Amino acid sequence: MKEKEVILTLAGLKKREEELEQLKSVKRREVAERIRQAIAFGDISENSEYEDAKNEQAFIEGQIAELEKMLRNAKVIDDENLSTEIVSVGSVVVLKDLEFGDDFEYTIVGSAEADPGANRISNESPVGKAILGQPKGSVVEVQVPAGQLKYQIIDILR
Repeated sequence: MKEKEVILTLAGLKKREEELEQLKSVKRREVAERIRQAIAFGDISENSEYEDAKNEQAFIEGQIAELEKMLRNAKVIDDENLSTEIVSVGSVVVLKDLEFGDDFEYTIVGSAEADPGANRISNESPVGKAILGQPKGSVVEVQVPAGQLKYQIIDILR
């Protein structure tokens, strides 16, 4: 089975690489030390410190594997070469809500970097899908659970 490509911005790639390095170099050592200390307490069969440390170790190893897989399948978006004519992953887009007149500014990112609270929406989200490939000035309709939203693409930035 082919692994899914993970779309990342350069900043997102660097963040994931730093996170992986932190887990491998710092967190692994900290947990290994906790396990050594728990073993030093004696009988590990009823040692909650040992159990907690082993569970944390398994969690960290899972995070490391997940990040390594993500980085192995990463496609990095070079925002220097992004068009400001059509919306693509990496674009910063200014949208006008045609019902209420509000303006919103979103950065279109891959799902691994999506953070709606920070105005970073996924290319796989309903709004992301609707505006991808659209030129400045176009009007898009987005079907959401609450109904239909209508946006106009006011501006496309890098």
